[in-house]
Formats: sequence, C-alpha cells, structure tokens
Amino acid sequence: MTETDGGDPLALDRQLCFSLYTASRALTGLYREILADLGLTYPQYLVMLVLWERGTLPVKELGIALSLDSGTLSPLLRRMEGAGLLTRRRGPEDERIVHVSVTDEGGRLRELARGIPDQVLSATDLPVSRIEELRGLLDHVTRSVAGAAGRTTASGPDPGN
Repeated sequence: MTETDGGDPLALDRQLCFSLYTASRALTGLYREILADLGLTYPQYLVMLVLWERGTLPVKELGIALSLDSGTLSPLLRRMEGAGLLTRRRGPEDERIVHVSVTDEGGRLRELARGIPDQVLSATDLPVSRIEELRGLLDHVTRSVAGAAGRTTASGPDPGN
C-alpha cells in the first residue's frame, strides 16, 4: 500500500493490526458474556478446551498448546484448581513435571459448554466454510509473522534471511 494507490498507508482503517485487534476484542467480549453462565473466564475456557480434548497434560505442554508462558499459566491454573475445575499433581517419575487434569466438576462443564461454538458461529454471521477459511488465513498469518519476527533484529531485517 502506498499513497500513490489512492490511500494513506498510515490510515487507521488500512491497518491489518487494527482489524485483528477489534475483531479479537469483539469475540472476546462475546465469549465473556457466554462464559459468565459457566463461571469461566476466556483464558480458563481455553485451558478447559485443551484438557477436554487431550486429557491430562504436563503444564509445559498445556502452555505450548495455548501459546502461554508458565508465568501467565501458573496463576491461572492455581485459580482454576481453587475453583475445583482441575488438579495439579507432580509426576511420580520426575517431581519437576506438574500434570494437569480435569476434575469431575470440570468435566461437567464440558456438557454445558457444548453449545458455545454454535453461539459464536451464529454471532459471526458467516457460513462454516468462511470460518474455516478465516481460521486457515489467521493460522498462516500467525506462522508467517512469528517466522518474520525471528528473522528481525532491533536494527531491521536480518540480511542473511
């Protein structure tokens, strides 16, 4: 985008980051409303999704799945454990590894959460095929930007890449 193509490249409505930011805020707000009935925050819902899907996991694997570091994940898990949704247990083979499991109470929430994806899909006013396309595009952007960030230094792009 350049000024010669008829638009200011610095106009707010031309910024990809702003479109992603406002869409993310809108979706997160929708989830906040929907999840209030379950007593979950959005990050807690994401933790539960991973555990419902994969079962017991080491904290490190849970963090990788959610793209969260342990400094962010540990307090979140502590609150969820206090609420009776999950347990954290040190591994018998290596006490440095903490395994996270859903409790019976956390498992019951899965049934209550079953309709959430349909509620969100309905709110987007997009057909499933467009949602899948959008998810694929966003995954591509995430991978590409993460790769580009790894090739960039404070002084600019790495000339070797």
